Amino acid sequence: MVPTLDIVIVNWNSGGQLRACLESIARSAPGDYRIGRVVVADNGSVDGSADHLDDIALPLAVLRIGANIGFGAACNRASAMGESEYLLLLNPDTRVEPDTLPRSLGHLAGSPEVGILGVRLVDERGATHRSCARFPLVRHFVGKVLGLDRLAPSLFHGHLMLEWPHGDSRVVDQVMGAFFLMPRHLFEQLDGFDERFFLYFEDVDFAWRARQLGRPCYFLADVAAYHKGGGTSEQVKPERIFYCLRSRIIYARKHFGWGRAATLTAVTILAEPLSRLALAVLRGSLAVVLDTVRAYRLLIADLPRILSTPLSGVRDARVAPQPVRPAERH
Repeated sequence: MVPTLDIVIVNWNSGGQLRACLESIARSAPGDYRIGRVVVADNGSVDGSADHLDDIALPLAVLRIGANIGFGAACNRASAMGESEYLLLLNPDTRVEPDTLPRSLGHLAGSPEVGILGVRLVDERGATHRSCARFPLVRHFVGKVLGLDRLAPSLFHGHLMLEWPHGDSRVVDQVMGAFFLMPRHLFEQLDGFDERFFLYFEDVDFAWRARQLGRPCYFLADVAAYHKGGGTSEQVKPERIFYCLRSRIIYARKHFGWGRAATLTAVTILAEPLSRLALAVLRGSLAVVLDTVRAYRLLIADLPRILSTPLSGVRDARVAPQPVRPAERH
């Protein structure tokens, strides 16, 4: 039976990037698969980016949510509109090559031990983004806050795998959510994304829960897709910083235990704004200073709600962890 693929794209004021992404999917080379449905989950865009897409030769549906409910929540709603065997979550600031979909889907279909597959992400010049990551630990975050990952990167690796050039295929802890391919049954088994993460870390959390089921992420280096990076979050820099910090605290509370989560929260609130502001002043960037101040105002105002949110029993895998087997190249 020919495998089927649903594609979900969460859109928020992405301008022409969304159309370019969809047109690249429509130009995909034929292969031993069929696209069941492409769903654009529009989070209340006001720029018209989700309008007038009917001329693109795809089985396209636009889910107009009417408000920005966050990336994970939008993915959860849009994914429920399809029933294909495989599910690809794709950012609107990506463009797939003609062979990206058939080759990546073929690899995943032949690798039942793999949970989530990512491909090599490149920029306009063809340079590779170092997009894979380790599961973050408190020391990764503290090293970043204190700048140790920049002062002594060989001693203080961050959770991003920047020291690895991404030239070979391998099992990794996490692939970036810009291209996130998986069997649908895994997405459903994990009950989708944890919607407490409005933006950022929802893909890390999902990858962690998949690994607990013995279904690791796999990075496929010889298949590529374009990724602009930054995406529409560039439009709202204070909010981007706020949501990143907010999700970091939620992730720590969910996965690190009370003591380590409290330490990280204190470092984030008390030490990190000082280091961010000092670096911005040294660089002479008034805009970064203002963005940082606004971001931390948002974070402090939201902190009581963050710390009072229950973190058990919501979108967690309810099975015992299984051993992870290395994925072989096909």
